[in-house]
Amino acid sequence: MNSDDLECFARVAQCGSISRAALELGSDQSTVSRQIARLEAAAQTRLFHRSGRGVLLTDAGRALLGYARKVANTLEEARRVIHSFSEHGPAQVVIAAQPTIARSVFGPIGKALKAQFPKTRLRFVEGLGTHMLSWLADGEIDIAVFYLPTHAGGLKVDILLREEIRLVAPPDHAHIGSEFSVRRLGEVPLILPSTHHGLRLLAESLAEKAGITLNIAVECDASTSVTKRMVLAGSGCTILPLAAVAEEAAQGRLLTARLVDPEVTREVAIATSRNRPAVVELWGIIHTIRQEITGIVSSGGWPGAQLLE
Repeated sequence: MNSDDLECFARVAQCGSISRAALELGSDQSTVSRQIARLEAAAQTRLFHRSGRGVLLTDAGRALLGYARKVANTLEEARRVIHSFSEHGPAQVVIAAQPTIARSVFGPIGKALKAQFPKTRLRFVEGLGTHMLSWLADGEIDIAVFYLPTHAGGLKVDILLREEIRLVAPPDHAHIGSEFSVRRLGEVPLILPSTHHGLRLLAESLAEKAGITLNIAVECDASTSVTKRMVLAGSGCTILPLAAVAEEAAQGRLLTARLVDPEVTREVAIATSRNRPAVVELWGIIHTIRQEITGIVSSGGWPGAQLLE
């Protein structure tokens, strides 16, 4: 016996007619007849007396009807609850992003999610990519919007865009030009985070492939804004996503150069854990996040970003 057949049986018993039950179920008469026949085969007995005027329950049918109604009512309640989740969203969602991404997206995402899911409690968190990997695995966050790591095992990943990474220099370094070869990175003093940060790993990977040694003048694990102040003060240069420095570059307070040979970019993705039960209707939250980020990039609100299909 299966739940669909039991629901169908309860409706036929209520209507007293297979044809009328088929109309109410939005099905055809032959399908309903097959479901009743299948249920009778499973029960190994007749459940209805059939006549030209309709159907009447047998003793066995009357015995089964109470159970069938319980199943039908339980399924209807389950559908109602799921529909409620679909309308209102989960009770709470925790979304994390790296600081340079959070600066661009947390505001618009928060506004859109509160409009669509007003009963959902939202929590936004900033962190390093390595932190978010462990947070996802431990269930401390539900969704990460971050730079795609080299190893993304255990994650369900939806890649959104590719972001341009630039060399950032103080305004008196006019000789860097509009483009700067990766092979020349060893020529400038760099301000970079310590070894576990994504930008540091990216810089070291570029240096290894280019066969050069980086000149790390200062290690700075503070915020991006602190790193930019250090560059402005003349402590060295750094590498950052264009979006993180676009305002200062437009004002002439800092210089940026495209890194070339090769061009340097990073992919931004939405990630959830494969190893933990999904929050009910989390897909709706993810869909809204994707829509908002698409809108931000399309409107020019994320300099240096290119949407990926």
